[in-house]
Amino acid sequence: MAGQIPQRFIDDLLARVDVVEVVGERVKLKKAGRNHSGLCPFHQEKSPSFTVSADKQFYHCFGCGAHGNALRFLMEYDKLRFPEAVEQLAARLGLEVPREGADDPRAQARERKRKEGVNLLELSASFFRERLRMPEGQGAREYLERRGLSSEVVRDFGIGYAPGGWESLKRHLGERGIADAVQIEYGLLVHREDSGRSYDRFRDRVIFPIRDIRGRTIAFGGRVLGDAKPKYLNSPETPVFHKGRELYGLYEARQANPRLERLVIVEGYMDVVALAQFGIRNAVATLGTATTEDHLGRLFRMVDEVVFCFDGDRAGRQAANRALETVLPQMIDGRQARFLFLPEGEDPDTLVRREGPAGFEDRVTCASPLSEYLFEHAAQGRDLDRLEERERFASQVLGAIGRLPEGVMKSLLLTELSRRTGVDQSSFETLMSRGETETAPSSELPPGSDISSPPPPEERSPEAGRRQSSMGRMARALQLLVHEPSLVERLPEDDDWCDQADPEAPLCREVVRLLKAGGYRSAQVLLAHFHGTPEGERLAALARQAPLVPKGVRGAELDNWVAYFQRHRQQRSPQEEYDALLARTQAGERLSQEERRRLNELLMELKS
Repeated sequence: MAGQIPQRFIDDLLARVDVVEVVGERVKLKKAGRNHSGLCPFHQEKSPSFTVSADKQFYHCFGCGAHGNALRFLMEYDKLRFPEAVEQLAARLGLEVPREGADDPRAQARERKRKEGVNLLELSASFFRERLRMPEGQGAREYLERRGLSSEVVRDFGIGYAPGGWESLKRHLGERGIADAVQIEYGLLVHREDSGRSYDRFRDRVIFPIRDIRGRTIAFGGRVLGDAKPKYLNSPETPVFHKGRELYGLYEARQANPRLERLVIVEGYMDVVALAQFGIRNAVATLGTATTEDHLGRLFRMVDEVVFCFDGDRAGRQAANRALETVLPQMIDGRQARFLFLPEGEDPDTLVRREGPAGFEDRVTCASPLSEYLFEHAAQGRDLDRLEERERFASQVLGAIGRLPEGVMKSLLLTELSRRTGVDQSSFETLMSRGETETAPSSELPPGSDISSPPPPEERSPEAGRRQSSMGRMARALQLLVHEPSLVERLPEDDDWCDQADPEAPLCREVVRLLKAGGYRSAQVLLAHFHGTPEGERLAALARQAPLVPKGVRGAELDNWVAYFQRHRQQRSPQEEYDALLARTQAGERLSQEERRRLNELLMELKS
């Protein structure tokens, strides 16, 4: 019989789990000062009397008196027994629940392992901080001084230094009884299968501890001092670190200001620290991934406004487009999202040093609201005086609006779209209800794919229809290749059929070239190739959505899209075609021989 769950494990679990996140996944919460409020899930009410406190890690209803911590909430709301609720909370952190009892040596071993893991990362953080102050950390100290970081900021963010030796941390932890296997499991050591050797993951790097919302060190980021690659290195996924959920600097931002109203999402931890040096203490950074729904869900439970900060180049615009897709379903009334694009060649670190904190804050304040960026993005590269271009503009905006939750924002955007296009708002509402947005003309669809005769119910749920309605044309073609890589054999030899104006085109060309070169026929192999990159996140999102058309006609569907793109390519003016090819070369893409020949032809044609 399993023994009791140790009280120390329960205490540690509650200290690491955020009650706002647990409750917020089941109850719609809105920020109200330092707390969050919503309608109580335990009794019927019309006005919110249910409050959740992030500071106290406690919920309370002033109407029915329900109260407790995250564990009590799961037991009451999900009707779980105590052990089941503990298991569910532990699963969120990737932890195994230990059991006490002399008759269960395996439980005792698990408990010892858990304790080692809990202490391991804090011991490592302390080790890195100590080494920064020692003679061996002189190079790291000089680097931080060159970046203009004060001792206070270094202290607040717990910055340290990983020595250049292969086993410095390994020996330090080993002397304290931490087994190599545990160090490997928590991402501190790299294990070579061929030689059986293990060595420090972080060597000769400035170390940035990554902390959870409670201030516990859960991972590390390292910036190299020499010429080693990669320049920046993060801990891998571990039992306590999941990069799709965690944000660097969030704990420090809350420590600096418990009453945050706005958070700025930047690219890297050096940007966060540099902004903090200039008194801007509300910046956070993702950790090697695009912004996820989990990231935004966590942020919007703390603040009502999120500002995305991107480079102004093509890659920054593509990242902004992905962020727009992710944030739309989160935009319940009362929330704000803004998009800030920095001047070319600048990042938050360099810009705040050049313009000062007031100048950077002005840029944040003047960042484009979601509504403005949505219309700007859809209009980019389109002549809205032309009827066909205005149709594509309206379809793209309407698809985005369809992803918004019901509310005032959705109604206002429909009204504005009606004003900009001259189409009656009721017509757009009808189109949305029928799920016809962002669809090619029915005459260009293959048999069985006409919008008047959708696929069978098992192929198309209402939720899938809403998601697909917001998907661009190139994305639909790319989605077919992700689900059935063998379809690449149907594509033309050259990839100039891709719609060059579509932001998905570069990824689609890369996928096509990879499939043709590698002969891959497995979607999992394709996704593995892009794992850990923003492109991988995008492909994984497409893989999670089933295409609207049945499997038997997906080849014909892809043929249709290729023909559709080729027809529209032929309809482009020479100037539009030239601009699209030139933009690709300026972005560093290598054109095919046929594309280079065509570029020269267009140049001569435009000069004449």
